[in-house]
Amino acid sequence: MSRLSHLDAQGQAHMVDVGGKAETTRTAIAEGQVVMAPETIAIVRDGNAKKGDVLGTARLAGIMAAKRTHELIPLCHPLLLSKIAVDLTIDEALPGVRVRAEVRIKGQTGVEMEALTAVSVACLTVYDMVKAVDRAMRIENIRLMHKSGGQSGDYDAKAL
Repeated sequence: MSRLSHLDAQGQAHMVDVGGKAETTRTAIAEGQVVMAPETIAIVRDGNAKKGDVLGTARLAGIMAAKRTHELIPLCHPLLLSKIAVDLTIDEALPGVRVRAEVRIKGQTGVEMEALTAVSVACLTVYDMVKAVDRAMRIENIRLMHKSGGQSGDYDAKAL
């Protein structure tokens, strides 16, 4: 299928018709990171952020974002997702927070955008919750790590 198949004869964009695709189990894993000062990590780890539980709130934001990807990204299909897992871990060596999202569906289209959206919004939420103490934080390396299922087959990212 051509990458331009989403354009009609007049060059107008529309949702890709996935009606003829096989319904298969499709999984996508994305990751990203928020790099911050060691002092900011301590605030996150110790639960001392003025806005509350940074990691728990960011996890919930990522899950909510995956479910609403079709409302945020034009031409994405609304999907009934069967699994959304968003994990945030403190990494002192980074220094910062690593974010990983896994999304799964049994359906006719992939869930890469849902996994990437979950990671992006979780990272933004971490930033928002501690920006008052560290405006120099950086959101980095948001990328698709793995996808399986569908006509295009499997994909695994190479290490950075």
